[in-house]
Amino acid sequence: MSLQNKNAIIYGAGGAIGNGVAKEFAARGARVFLTGRHLPALTKLAGEIEQSGGLAEVAVVDALDETAVDEHAAAVATEAGSLDISLNLVPRGDIQGIPLVEMSVEDYIRPITTGITTNFITARAAARHMTAQGSGAILALDSGSAHGSPMMGATGSVDAALDTFIRNLAVEIGPHGVRALGIWVAGIPETLTPEKLSAVNDQLPASPEMVQNVLGGLAEARLTKRSPRLAEVASTLAFLASDDAMGITGTFVNVTSMYPS
Repeated sequence: MSLQNKNAIIYGAGGAIGNGVAKEFAARGARVFLTGRHLPALTKLAGEIEQSGGLAEVAVVDALDETAVDEHAAAVATEAGSLDISLNLVPRGDIQGIPLVEMSVEDYIRPITTGITTNFITARAAARHMTAQGSGAILALDSGSAHGSPMMGATGSVDAALDTFIRNLAVEIGPHGVRALGIWVAGIPETLTPEKLSAVNDQLPASPEMVQNVLGGLAEARLTKRSPRLAEVASTLAFLASDDAMGITGTFVNVTSMYPS
């Protein structure tokens, strides 16, 4: 599952998932290009990767800005010689725990617009370089909630849009040697904090006890009765990005340990 000599752009790398995935990619030999809107978090992560012997570079890039994304992708491809992996981990701003009939239009539309826009812009930028070079992998992430997710606001809707986008993209770029695929994840223990719970639903008490209650409920809902850890999610993404997974495209791998909803 080597990523030796692969050049990977990670959008939204400053978050908890990006932190774990970037380190995993770098440990497997990839040169990682960390992007996001908050420079201190990116710089800290790059320093940790370099201290472990990995290669990391940092750029402040707003994934909603198509010009900035296009210019950065072109710079990576020129400087590194190729663009081999593109992974979008940009937060969407989902609001959950409110009945749809009580939600505001803004709270419902925002995650759909943000999620599909950033994934389209970043995937398009990568695909243009990858199809020209004849190889590459474009990776996405959502919760697998496209088939029924009550009290989760727009989460199911944006997941459905992203699932469909990746499948259609895979059909178009597959003949050029490029893969488009993703993973479904939900409730990674190391990434769930009181602050993140409050961001999703400000009616929830922001406390460690509430986090444990949510994690306990998620674990009970999983087939394995345990939540996949961040290291397991990162390893799965590393596998999918590697040449060992060349036969996998146009689909999402379920890393939730749940039946897709």
